Amino acid sequence: MTKLKVGTKAPAINSVDQNGEKITLAQFKGKKVILYFYPADDTPTCTKEACNYRDNFAMLKKKGYVILGVSMDPPKKHQKFIKKYDLPFTLIADEDKKVIDAYDVWHLKKFMGREFMGIVRTTFLIDEKGFIEKIIEKVDSANATAQILTAE
Repeated sequence: MTKLKVGTKAPAINSVDQNGEKITLAQFKGKKVILYFYPADDTPTCTKEACNYRDNFAMLKKKGYVILGVSMDPPKKHQKFIKKYDLPFTLIADEDKKVIDAYDVWHLKKFMGREFMGIVRTTFLIDEKGFIEKIIEKVDSANATAQILTAE
């Protein structure tokens, strides 16, 4: 569980996108941001979540949202994922874990009887002024957009 709280300033982002271009949270000031953290490109649950956002992209955009996905995958892997599933939004390549650590989503996980450190799937809704509006920690990948809309 993240230590960040609703109503606080969202931590700065200073990373690169799928094209290796610099990306910051400040670039999106004046827009609502869906910042979602996921373990890895092209895995079943992560693909389900990305495709849910893709399928609802036009509606989310109309509501004023920008979607930013974050994982530790490198830009080239993000590019393949975007191309394979026709994803219309930006993926942040956080290979040095600076964004992941700033948002406190790196925790001990359990899967198939083993424990390991990894990204805990978490979504942050950030308002136009850069403040955290909502934190979704129990993300339902197949219904991620519905969770956001009920959070509005």
